[in-house]
Amino acid sequence: MSAGPTVYFLSDLHLGAAYTDVRSREAAIVAFLRSIEGHATELYLLGDVLDYWYEYRTVVPRGYVRFFGQLARLADSGTRIVWFTGNHDIWLFDYLRDEIGIEVVDAPAAGVVRDIAGRRFLLSHGDTFGPVPRSYRMLRALFRNRLCQLLFAGVHPRWTVPLAHAWSSHNRTSRGEPTDDDGWKTAVGARLVAEGQRVAAERPDINYIVMGHFHLELNEPVGPHCHLVVLGEWLTTNTYATFDGTTLQLHRWE
Repeated sequence: MSAGPTVYFLSDLHLGAAYTDVRSREAAIVAFLRSIEGHATELYLLGDVLDYWYEYRTVVPRGYVRFFGQLARLADSGTRIVWFTGNHDIWLFDYLRDEIGIEVVDAPAAGVVRDIAGRRFLLSHGDTFGPVPRSYRMLRALFRNRLCQLLFAGVHPRWTVPLAHAWSSHNRTSRGEPTDDDGWKTAVGARLVAEGQRVAAERPDINYIVMGHFHLELNEPVGPHCHLVVLGEWLTTNTYATFDGTTLQLHRWE
């Protein structure tokens, strides 16, 4: 890691995932966040930070106390924190914004363009990068519908929280864990690079396309002045990216 001022990017922590050792994973993430105190000028969390979260008006879901406390410590020390919602933590509203000072971004399907340290970034969680099945587009719109959110909030959390975690586990099990052996990462990586090349051709002003979601690590040129960066995940590999104003690099936290 750079000793100077640095911008950090990470995603897909999936804190709270029921099939993992929740406490030890939270401790590892908190240790990483402590390690960047003092030189992290900005921290971008690009979605699926929590495996599930629904933010009620007057009730805070249990868990993540040490994680939220460390984010507050970073924010209080001057680090700007920007949290993009993903498909697992889609229901972030104003609690973390008001309590910690985090900027919460519910990005449109095309992503959000930000100028960071003199370069132009296209940022998103990644679940809508490239062609998206119609069924998923409908589900995404349903989850963002205010009436549907209000109806969901009316169901007691004793029912909604277990249901959400069961759904998450089922989706992950039914997909199967990607491996290099079955060619999953190679195939998805090639598709992402092709889509990145298309975006870079349409948007020559973009220097970096950065996303999560796909649980693989990728840092590939997709245009004369553009790189596609996929951030990996924190279920097994603990990967993140840094940008020092000149170079964007992927790293693993041991």
